[in-house]
Amino acid sequence: MNRCIWCGDDPLYVAYHDNEWGVPVHDDKLLFEFLILEGAQAGLSWITILKKRENYRKALHNFNCEKIAAYNDGDVKRLLADAGIVRNRLKINSAVKNAVAVLKIKEEFGSLDSYLWGFMNGTPKQNEWKTMAEIPAKTDMSDKISKDLKNRGLNFIGSTICYAFMQAVGMVNDHTTNCFRYEEIRELG
Repeated sequence: MNRCIWCGDDPLYVAYHDNEWGVPVHDDKLLFEFLILEGAQAGLSWITILKKRENYRKALHNFNCEKIAAYNDGDVKRLLADAGIVRNRLKINSAVKNAVAVLKIKEEFGSLDSYLWGFMNGTPKQNEWKTMAEIPAKTDMSDKISKDLKNRGLNFIGSTICYAFMQAVGMVNDHTTNCFRYEEIRELG
């Protein structure tokens, strides 16, 4: 069975690739989770974040946006002491700031899903990459979404992070064409 080469043979990475990566996500809580995790990943490997994902869920009230938006200095100190997550003050503060901004987005657009998928007219972009070398780190669309998110108060969401987010939540199908998931994901779009 052919897979995208980036997932290697780590069982956690393989399961993520086979079951999640590239599947179109329309659940606000899961979209918010990926926004926070992609930001936490900045400068680190994605496998590092995957290994800490359950700890993040526990530490961040299962990515409850309302609760995170209400975090205070005590909550930040609690998170900085939590060895199960990336203990970076800027990234932790970013999670709180991003939660506040996402609540405003939800108020304006009705849901995070409506806002984000509005950039794609509700339809994932179906790419046809033959090799990993062809896949861009960012695109004009990730530039556009990143800029809009930043203007709305989010951070740790530069264009490269934004494109990784788009890949993860299925806004783009970046499985290589020889990967068994390519056609399966294409049919979901």
